[in-house]
Amino acid sequence: MPQSRAPQPPPLARAGIDRAAAERDTPDLVDRLRQQADTRVVAVHGDRGLVEPSGTRLHLVAPTAIAGAAEWAFLGRDASGAAVLLAATAAEAPEPVVRDASDSATGPDSPQWRALRAAGGELDAVDAGLLVEAVSLGRWLLDAPFCSTCGTRTVVRAAGWARHCPVSEGGCGREHFPRTDPAVIVAVQSTDGERLLLGKNAIWAGRNMYSTFAGFVEAGESLESTVAREVLEEAGVAVDDLRYRGSQSWPYPRSLMLGFHATAAAGTVARADGEEIVDVRWFSRGELAEVLGAQAREAQARASVASESGASVTGDTAPFALPGTASIAHRLIVDWVERA
Repeated sequence: MPQSRAPQPPPLARAGIDRAAAERDTPDLVDRLRQQADTRVVAVHGDRGLVEPSGTRLHLVAPTAIAGAAEWAFLGRDASGAAVLLAATAAEAPEPVVRDASDSATGPDSPQWRALRAAGGELDAVDAGLLVEAVSLGRWLLDAPFCSTCGTRTVVRAAGWARHCPVSEGGCGREHFPRTDPAVIVAVQSTDGERLLLGKNAIWAGRNMYSTFAGFVEAGESLESTVAREVLEEAGVAVDDLRYRGSQSWPYPRSLMLGFHATAAAGTVARADGEEIVDVRWFSRGELAEVLGAQAREAQARASVASESGASVTGDTAPFALPGTASIAHRLIVDWVERA
């Protein structure tokens, strides 16, 4: 029987750098920092960052090593006090040229472009937090160049953390800030606490993958009400005994995932809604522990090999697949298996 362990933070919320928000309004901050020799840069291409061959660290570079980035921003300062910048390029654009990583870009000893959802769970705590900050901010900067009120092209302010609609260009003067959409995600255990209910999403066609239940918070709705509504809609199960677990950013496209554990009410029968969720199953701790173990072994064997999949294990190497280690869904499942 798995032993109870102290719960660990969600994988993308373990740590980060000092965001140094007080510096953001410094005039020409990003331009000045790009001229400093000790400034480091997180290069982002869509949702991908450059990861060292070890798979546990980001590959940070000097500002002069980056060519072709569409947007720059100030992310904060590392433990030594050095500035850390973002250089973001849209996913549909060509990969940015990173000169100190390009000589052997396809070799086993060179940094690799890896998606946050694939690499985030393997990165160390600080770099995981740094990459999710970079991807989240980069996506907003690239995806929202126009004022949502009047349609005027905005200008970047606050070192990348705000956009201003310029009156001088016929705009309305509105300030815009990075958007975050709250969503709940919940692991539902049986009334006796011995099984966990997971569902298969329709978008995972052809993949034998199961995960926890999730959904966006609607206007005027509490988190607790959202949990109850989503589980009832997707799996036909009423829940009680809600316990908040923690949160992490998930920039797909701009979510803040708020994790919960819950218990199925006595007498409820699980059934998939047949639209968003095509199957639901109750799993024992032993079944889940088997797949989690295979997942961990695969990650170790893969080392720095990039994976663009949201799941680390497929049905080819395990009886079924579970969410990748960067997701809060994975953390919720591990919690339950370990009785955390």
